[in-house]
Amino acid sequence: MPRKTVEYKLLPLFHKFINEMKKGKHLQKNGKRIKASSIKNYKYLELLLSRFSNEKGFELRLKNIPNLSRKQFEDEKKYWKEFYLAFTNYLYDDLGNHDNYVGRMIKLLRTFFNYYINEKGMNIGFFHKKFYAPYEDVSIVVVSPERLNYLIYSNELKKNLIDELKMVKDVFVFGCAVALRYSDLMSLTKANLEIINNRMYIKVQSKKTQTYTRVKLPEYAVDIVNKYSKKYVHRLLPEFNKAYMNKKIKVIMELAGFTELIERTRQRRGIPETMYKDPKKKTTYRFCDAVTTHTMRRSAITTMLSLGMKEQMVRQISGHAVNSKEFYRYVAFAQSYIDTEIDMVHEKLNQKKLELETKMT
Repeated sequence: MPRKTVEYKLLPLFHKFINEMKKGKHLQKNGKRIKASSIKNYKYLELLLSRFSNEKGFELRLKNIPNLSRKQFEDEKKYWKEFYLAFTNYLYDDLGNHDNYVGRMIKLLRTFFNYYINEKGMNIGFFHKKFYAPYEDVSIVVVSPERLNYLIYSNELKKNLIDELKMVKDVFVFGCAVALRYSDLMSLTKANLEIINNRMYIKVQSKKTQTYTRVKLPEYAVDIVNKYSKKYVHRLLPEFNKAYMNKKIKVIMELAGFTELIERTRQRRGIPETMYKDPKKKTTYRFCDAVTTHTMRRSAITTMLSLGMKEQMVRQISGHAVNSKEFYRYVAFAQSYIDTEIDMVHEKLNQKKLELETKMT
């Protein structure tokens, strides 16, 4: 005789799960409240699940089954396997998402299941553990130390920029000095400044990780702070929303001449796909097209590593955890930069050898 089951609609439970986070009843493992940005991601997943269910006619439910019989186990296993395939197909094929986005949604969904199993004691099985979260290693776009130097000191570039773009450039090069996330950069006030032994520092607590960072400012960053000190009562830098900043950064990079073609790929179901600036015309991306607000933090970290700063010190500045996969992508990129520079040195040495042999003959 089949064992008694209790069935629940998934979406109301998911909504309750989000409310538990909002009220602080469901916390992180370290006891801290779930950040608003994380709750926003769960709310969007709730919306995706609702749209998926309505558009595909797929009923979303959970079954609380004490001591599953063999048949009940197989039925549930089949149901969740079909759900996973249908939902990921929806994310890939209907919405056009790539592996990293699909992977993030699946990880959030697994957290939802773990919550009801571990904290609410629901006997719903562990089928969600079979939900594979895909991942792709997206190429990093950074501004090299040479190009950063040009952006900071080139009078020729400065002449070609209107005042509005000069302000955007100031924010960009400042961001390339301090390795802060853009949200933290835009939140800087004069209260974040510290003067120690006549040297200027930025001290800030990350909104994302709550870690404190203190960074000594180079001379050009100090000049930027002083430039706007009289213009703003509290703020440290001009304030731009991310969309506006992304648009104007690209203009500056184009005016700087950073326009070489670059290949950009993304993965869908593990298969690389070439990305185009204009998919219809198959227009290839240029370097300037790929630079965004994220490039500031990436460039700062990569510059520090490529110019010889120890990884531990860079992590302390950037706020990355010791085993952060993201951080080691920067390490790998910086190593490739160093290798390129070494190859250039070796090439110059070989050229000297050829010059000597020519003179001898």
